[in-house]
Amino acid sequence: MKNLFISLFLLMIPFSVFAQETEVVRLSEPVQVTETHEVFGSEIDEWSEARSLASIIESEEDISGKEVTLETQVAKVCQKKGCFFVANQDGYSARITFKDYGFFIPTDSQGKTVKLVGTFNVKELSEEQAKHYAEDAGEDADAINGPQKEYSIVATSIMVPKS
Repeated sequence: MKNLFISLFLLMIPFSVFAQETEVVRLSEPVQVTETHEVFGSEIDEWSEARSLASIIESEEDISGKEVTLETQVAKVCQKKGCFFVANQDGYSARITFKDYGFFIPTDSQGKTVKLVGTFNVKELSEEQAKHYAEDAGEDADAINGPQKEYSIVATSIMVPKS
């Protein structure tokens, strides 16, 4: 009987380790919930037609500093808090943060297609800033040399599909 308990205990160890690795961090509650998605940030009664990341970046001079509606896939999400994510689409990339650091998305949002409303900006990051962001995203910071051009959107609202 004692051996049975020891065997069961040893079998449970890998499951508890696996459960810890997949823990989802949710620091913000959604402001709207439907059967298919959750909205974080500000409530949106009616969503505008979304643009692609490529069309936004290709129009950077015309729309920098203006509000956009974007539909994109979450390529990487901050695993500490869900305080930012990286959108990659058609060879373009943008860093998405949240207005006034006022809300976050669940850390299991990677790979999901989200819709968001926010202000589009283009800025130059110092090498130090770019390396810090790379570390937060789990990338190789040593691969960054010199200032980097960054496309970003400060979102006021984001619609995330439920898992």
